Amino acid sequence: MDIKNKVALVTGAGKGIGRAIALGLAREGANLIVVSRTIKDLESLARKAGDLGRKVLPVAADVTRESRIREFVKAAADKFGGFDILVNNAGIARFGRVESLSTQDWDDMFEVNLRAMFLCTREALPHLKRKEESVVVNISSLAGKNFFEGGAGYTATKWGVLALSKCLMLEERQNGVRVLAVCPGSVDTRFFDHESLPKPNRQKILRPEDVARVTIDAIKLPAHATVSEIEIRPTNP
Repeated sequence: MDIKNKVALVTGAGKGIGRAIALGLAREGANLIVVSRTIKDLESLARKAGDLGRKVLPVAADVTRESRIREFVKAAADKFGGFDILVNNAGIARFGRVESLSTQDWDDMFEVNLRAMFLCTREALPHLKRKEESVVVNISSLAGKNFFEGGAGYTATKWGVLALSKCLMLEERQNGVRVLAVCPGSVDTRFFDHESLPKPNRQKILRPEDVARVTIDAIKLPAHATVSEIEIRPTNP
């Protein structure tokens, strides 16, 4: 795919991996619809992408609200006449052993990490399928495959992301929609701010830009080639 003048919708774009992917796509020539809960983060991102000569629609939205998802997907289609790339990056993490994890924390993770991804994808698919070629990128995690104490809720959602992605790939590949699940290992983001997690050596783990580079390279493959899953991990954590 030649990304120049394509349109990409990125959720969770205010910080971390989502922001890095959005800026990487802008550098490749894409126009953007960027979604996050914090408008200040989006305005900063929009300025950077604008400096690259790209058009940007920033949308402050809670992706757990189905009505808001419909609204920003419609707004994206109205402004740009559709879009070619969907990056489902919005996600949260709550940690605790099963016996102590609250129902609210469990539900919050499933609402953001999995339900919102499903809703965004479902609403975006009619627009993506109108294009000759399009891509859905779902940001999962190595935590969806590698389990740890205190991570039952989080790992369950990321395992679910992989399942959703593989089914979607099989359903839509005949319609010109490629589907990629990206599974990063430890990345230098606010993820490790949680007090229950061991603090990594931030000099040795991945940067958001590393994940963005690999993701964008996969998007740029020709339409006849699909990478359905990528694992990216620190070389020597």
